[in-house]
Order: sequence, then C-alpha cells, then structure tokens
Amino acid sequence: MFLDLLIAPLTAPLSGIAWIGEKIMEQADTELDETENLGKRLLALQLSFDMGEMSEAEFELQEEELLLAIQAANDQAKAEATQIVDE
Repeated sequence: MFLDLLIAPLTAPLSGIAWIGEKIMEQADTELDETENLGKRLLALQLSFDMGEMSEAEFELQEEELLLAIQAANDQAKAEATQIVDE
C-alpha cells in the first residue's frame, strides 16, 4: 500500500493512457458489431431482391435506409472516439 502511494506519480499517467485505450477498444468493438449486423442485413436485402422477393422500389428504399444507418453508426463512432481522446 505504501509503495503504491510512492510510485503513483510515476504510474498514474500510464494507467490513464491504458484506460483511454480500453475505452477506445470497447467503442470500436461495439461499432464493429453494429456495422457488421447492418452489413449482413444489407446482404440479405440484396439476396431477396436478386431472388425476386421484392420490387426494385422497395429494395432501393430499404437499401437507402441501411446505408444511412451504416453511415450514421460510423459517424457516431468517430465522434465518440474523439470525445474519449479529448477527455
């Protein structure tokens, strides 16, 4: 305990950097999962269209929604990563 207090001024900055790294990794993992799921939905949508299960208009509407969701997820992840680094 006493030794921890003595070396705290030396180890605290390293601990802070490690904490920031962990937070960035957590956010990246969450973002990858969300983007991956949206990508899978986009692929399933394309397959449905190719198999004639939906009209072109319906496909284009759903495709646009998914692409916008992917872009929003990417933008949000960038903003949150920047916020973590700024803290």
